[in-house]
Amino acid sequence: MNASKRALAAAVSTAALLVGLVACGGSDSSDSASSSNSAAADRAGGDTQAAEGGAQAEDGGGDAVETPLTGEAKQKAEAAALAEFPGTVIKSEEDAENPGTYAVEIKKADGSEVEVYLDPKTYKVVKTKDEAGDDD
Repeated sequence: MNASKRALAAAVSTAALLVGLVACGGSDSSDSASSSNSAAADRAGGDTQAAEGGAQAEDGGGDAVETPLTGEAKQKAEAAALAEFPGTVIKSEEDAENPGTYAVEIKKADGSEVEVYLDPKTYKVVKTKDEAGDDD
C-alpha cells in the first residue's frame, strides 16, 4: 500500500513539474510538450488526455495558459469546427476563458477569423466568437 502511495505521489509531482515547465515557457513545439505529458501519463498509469486536461496555469500577465489539443481530440475538434466554418485552422486548445470547452480558431476564406467553442464530449459547437475586434 505504501509503495502505491509513493508511486502516485511521484507521478503527481512529475506531472506538476511538467505543467510548470510548459507554463514557464517550455518549447513552442507541441510535439515535445505532448511527448513529455505522454511520458508522465504512462508513468502514472493514466491516459494522455487526463494528463493534459485541466492543465491551466497563469502566465506573468495573469492570463491563463491554454493547453494545445493533441491527437484524436485535436483531429475531432478541428473537423467539427471546420464543418461549421470552412477555412484554415490557426490553433486548437482547451479554453481557459470557458473551462470545459475546446476552442478552435479558424481563418475563413474571406480573411475574417472566428473562434469556435466545442463540447469536448460531443464535439458540438456550443458558442462562437468573432475575432475581428479581439486584441489577443
